[in-house]
Amino acid sequence: MKPLSNRTSTFTDSVIRRMTRVCMKYNAVNLSQGFPDFEPPRPILQRLAEVANEDFHQYSITWGAQNFREALAKKQSRQMGIDINPNREIVTTCGGTEAMMAAVMTVCNPGDKVVIFSPWYENYGADCILSGAEPVYVPLIPPAYNFDANVLEDAMKQPSVKALILCNPSNPCGKVFTIEEMTIIANLAKKYDLYVITDEVYEHIIYKPHTMVYMASLPGMRERTIVCGSLSKTYSLTGWRLGYTIAPPEITERIKKVHDFLTVGAAAPLQEAMVTGLNFTQEYYDDLLAKYSHKRQLMCEGLDAIGLEHNIPQGAYYIMINIKEFMRNTGCATDLELAELMCEKVGVGTVPGSSFFHEPVNDYVRIHFAKKDETLNEALNRLATIREKL
Repeated sequence: MKPLSNRTSTFTDSVIRRMTRVCMKYNAVNLSQGFPDFEPPRPILQRLAEVANEDFHQYSITWGAQNFREALAKKQSRQMGIDINPNREIVTTCGGTEAMMAAVMTVCNPGDKVVIFSPWYENYGADCILSGAEPVYVPLIPPAYNFDANVLEDAMKQPSVKALILCNPSNPCGKVFTIEEMTIIANLAKKYDLYVITDEVYEHIIYKPHTMVYMASLPGMRERTIVCGSLSKTYSLTGWRLGYTIAPPEITERIKKVHDFLTVGAAAPLQEAMVTGLNFTQEYYDDLLAKYSHKRQLMCEGLDAIGLEHNIPQGAYYIMINIKEFMRNTGCATDLELAELMCEKVGVGTVPGSSFFHEPVNDYVRIHFAKKDETLNEALNRLATIREKL
């Protein structure tokens, strides 16, 4: 048999999804893969029930149903402070994952380079490799996860660099980039003529006093920014796989073609049901933030009471826990070994931090708090035994 492709030879399975399977094996509380265990908004589910008996069971327009794109454009124009054309600037995708893949494939030629902040969401590196591009990593330095502007410029000015991927708020560390940081990135992108591909999945989960700054809204950045978004986290519908890109018309035209050959189109019945959610008033998003602000406080205070060192996320719903103490005590060679041991002995599922860092970091695990309070309290009760169990 001839060998399989070189570009996929170094791939592993997703460590995040692997840890969900480990959780199932040991009946651990799953704080690894970031999906909620509470119900999505009832009006969306009620509309889905209606859609089941209506005529939305064939292909929609490839780049998204007309009413879905119009509702999304209206919502995001209000949210981002820019006027978005639903017909020329939006492509509906099968989740934010496909949105990012389509964006990178649209921008990059084989041999191009893409700058990525580390730690990063694990798909970004794979997206680059599948597009024939090379990732160039710039460290976000714990515990504040700030970056050195000189290091960033050194990366962005390298020959063949075509784009930068920016996750804001950041998965896994919960960093929200300030207006000063965003301006530095924007100025460098213009200076070196780069695209910026933004992952804004957690745009509605930002804790006071931090605020969301949209790259596409900054001076001179609309024409070089591709926004990748998802409805999974905002509406607690991770299984629906509805995402989108927002980009200038000439870029969107190319994304449409890439998307067509990747997936043809997102699920038509789900788009129709989701229009209900896109038409929610601001009250829904205020309530969502209040819910996650409460859960963040519950988890951070619980971890403090146990004596576990952690960061305080500025956005999203992830916390990085320092595990140096337990690496020493258990003799685990890697944080993956420790994460699996925590599932087995402590009964709590986490994600090893090394799966997010380009640098050789084995000092952290990531947990998430998109769970019912009773689930989070059970996880904290189990974590309280960590020194006894490990």
